[in-house]
Order: sequence, then C-alpha cells, then structure tokens
Amino acid sequence: MTDKAKLRDPSKILRAIGLMSGTSMDGIDVALIESDGKRVPMRGPHATYPYRKSLRARLKLQAGQAPQPGPALEELVRDVTDAHAEAVEDFSARAGIDLGEVDLIGFHGQTVFHDPKAAMTCQLGDSGRLAGRLGVPVVNDFRSADVAAGGEGAPFAPLYHAALAASLDLPVCILNMGGVGNLTWISTDGAVIAFDTGPANAMLDDWVSEKTGGDMDEGGQISRNGQVNDAALKALLTNAYFTATFPKSLDRDHFDRSPINDLTLEDGAATLVRFSAAAVAKGQALLPAPPLKWLVTGGGRHNPVLMAALREELGRPVEPVEAVDWHGDALEAQAFAFLAVRSVRGLALSLPTTTGVPEPLTGGVLSFPTQ
Repeated sequence: MTDKAKLRDPSKILRAIGLMSGTSMDGIDVALIESDGKRVPMRGPHATYPYRKSLRARLKLQAGQAPQPGPALEELVRDVTDAHAEAVEDFSARAGIDLGEVDLIGFHGQTVFHDPKAAMTCQLGDSGRLAGRLGVPVVNDFRSADVAAGGEGAPFAPLYHAALAASLDLPVCILNMGGVGNLTWISTDGAVIAFDTGPANAMLDDWVSEKTGGDMDEGGQISRNGQVNDAALKALLTNAYFTATFPKSLDRDHFDRSPINDLTLEDGAATLVRFSAAAVAKGQALLPAPPLKWLVTGGGRHNPVLMAALREELGRPVEPVEAVDWHGDALEAQAFAFLAVRSVRGLALSLPTTTGVPEPLTGGVLSFPTQ
C-alpha cells in the first residue's frame, strides 16, 4: 500500500526512480536516487535501454508535429509507456531493487512536440498505465504547468544541477549536449540561469542517419574526417535565436539545415559539430559572467570532436561531468526523480530565470496504482 503521508512529509527521504528519454530519441535512461526534494544524500545505480528501432522510427515520424488524437497516437503512447515499464522492470531486477520499497517514479515521457509560444508541449506517456503495471506512484507531465503559465517549459534539470553543484567552485556551467543543447549557469551565490543553447546531437544524428542509415557519428569518426564549411556555418549562425535574450527554449527541429545540404557526409558532419559548439559560445556571451569551467553531460560528451570544438569556442576548461564524480548517462534521469519528489512536496520545478515563468512554479501530475 502506498504511504501517501510519507510522500507529502518534507522530513522524509524518498526513494525515487527517474526516467528520461531525450530529444535524440535514442532510448530510456533509468536511475535511482534518495532525496527530500532539496538534498540528494544517495545517488544509486543507473542504466540505459535503447528504444527498439521500429519504435524509434515511429517516434521520429511524430517528432515536430502537434499530435493528433486517434488510434495511431494511442498506440504510440501505449508502446512508449510499455517500453519504460520494461526498462524499470529489468533495471530493478538487475540492480536488486524491490519496487515495493520505491516510493515514487518520475516519468518524463518522450517529447515529440514543443512550442511554448503556442503554449504547447507534448511528452508521450501514460502515467496511470505505468503506475498500474509497476505498482508505484508516478509523477509525469512536468512541463505543462510551466508552459501554461507563460514559461518556456525547458530546460527542467537546472534545480537538480544546482543541488549537486553546491560543493563546487562557482560560477560553473553545466552543459547538456543531448538532442538539443542546454546550459545551467550557477553563480557564486547560488543563483541559477538556464536556457537552450541550440543544436547538440539531433541535427548531426539526423544527417548521419539520412546519409548512412546509422544512428549517430559514433566517437566523431565521421566528423573528424571532414572540413568545416565556413559559409555554411556562418549561414547557420545567423538564426535569430542566438541573439534572443533568455529564458528561451527550442524544439529539436528548429533550425534549417539547408546550408549544408550540398556538402559531403564528412564535411556536413564537421560543420554541424562546429555549429553546436559555436551555439554554446553564443550562449556564454549572454551570461552575467563566464563560468570557471564547463561540465558536459549528455551523449555529446562522448564525441571527442565536439568536446575539442567546445574547448576552442568557449576558451574555458571543458570536462565531462564525471570529472566531479557525477554520472553523465544518469544525470537527466536522476533529475526527474528529484523533480518528482519536489512535485509531491509542492516545491518549485522551474524559476523565472530558468524558464521565464512569472514566479517559482511547481508542477507535475501524480498518478497512483489502482488499489
């Protein structure tokens, strides 16, 4: 039986599993933490489960389109939810975790559409179905309240970054290079600024997929053999997004790729890598002060060509988050476990300086297993 009083009691530490499937649509990250919504005394095991190719292909077809109700969408939501349930079941079995001792699950769902100017954001997933299958309360729909209040609805991990960064030398920037890039800047007094920087891996993944049928530029093997096309890069960087003030956020398909359409596979990849890094540099120029260092999470930190480009463009130390004993493959999933705890405690999930909401705002929808 779910202890509802424990969920609401701010003095209690909750054991929470977080689930994250990012805009790169490559799979599901699962992570376990313990938290009271302010501190994170335990960060436990984590794992990643790739989407089946057929499911990923269907999600990519849906990406960038406002979902239309109907049987096809219902089937897709069901399949995404069941993929998450299977991931949790396997994760808990392999890690020796008794789901009966897990208090809460933070279920981000799969983003397929994000247009805050139209007050729309869509993350596919059925929290009731997931709670029923796993027997654990589930928090989902983290972003809708923010967007409805006039916020950007992204990025949503900054408060978790700030909780972890409390012991670091400040100011520091946490850079997530997933499908879309986003940064969290934490000042010397703990103030937080966050916004999407631009493309990270999504444009590069799509380019490689269309040209080769592969999923990504694994280890930078393609981009390292190409040359950056300066004219194409300059054209890409003229996008008005880069001069807009923050808070601001992006859909994965925001940028027009036509400047690279006539390039070779390798030159196009090299140009897109440099575009992602140069976009982060334009974001750095908007900050109140440059960070002492950049800590990079997300799949992009595994691409040495991208990491080298970031160091050149930023002129600051750039390291993977593992340099400070964080787990980059788990960080986003941990964040949504943390946010789930904050949600049931009525704590803010977003701030005026992270998403542009008028005031600190909580959110999320809590679903209980059917008794």
